[in-house]
Amino acid sequence: MTTPDHQPPAPDTPESQFKDRVYRSPSGVAGGALLLGIAAWLGIDALVTGEGRTPWVALATLLLLVPLVAAFTLRPAVYANEQRMRVRNPFRVITLPWGTVEAFRSGYSNEVLDKTGAKYQVWAVPVSLRARNRAARKEARGGAAGGRGRLGQPRQAPHPTPVATGPVRAQGDQIIDELRELVEAHGKDPQAQGDVSVRWAYEVVAPAAAGAVLLAILLSVA
Repeated sequence: MTTPDHQPPAPDTPESQFKDRVYRSPSGVAGGALLLGIAAWLGIDALVTGEGRTPWVALATLLLLVPLVAAFTLRPAVYANEQRMRVRNPFRVITLPWGTVEAFRSGYSNEVLDKTGAKYQVWAVPVSLRARNRAARKEARGGAAGGRGRLGQPRQAPHPTPVATGPVRAQGDQIIDELRELVEAHGKDPQAQGDVSVRWAYEVVAPAAAGAVLLAILLSVA
């Protein structure tokens, strides 16, 4: 009687070895879903109950607006793994191996710069001055909590509470920090080298352009 041989574990595939982290803007996704719901409600009502050219105008308007709303709200995302980052903006998809990334810059928007000097906006990680101010106030309150009470005596908490280590950061700044860490960790890896590729999102541009042309024709016809 023989015992079954133990099968060796399956080797890691590139998909399992380099799994993407996905970064999106929750507020953008929520706002886009709301706008698309309103557009669908009004557009379908015009298609069903409209008379004359109204259904055609509604159809052209939907064909123009739906791709644009989805492009600026639902579409933006950043996919990052140990090899590269892929930035999906409203009208373009930029793939940057970590070896080509020079720096990240945050001003009124977040941008990634490659080693040729080209810069690309990161739509999925917006800069929120309100979130930064909120994080600064939270950090200030945390520092004040460890101060002194009345008569200069140290404050004694009735129960020990966990204290955050490190500065409090806005969510967008935390994401950029994580991307910087990936560049530092993998920027010199052999599998993280290559060329920057930029692809236009024709799946967004084509229907929006068709809707704009159709709407212009309908409005120009008396």
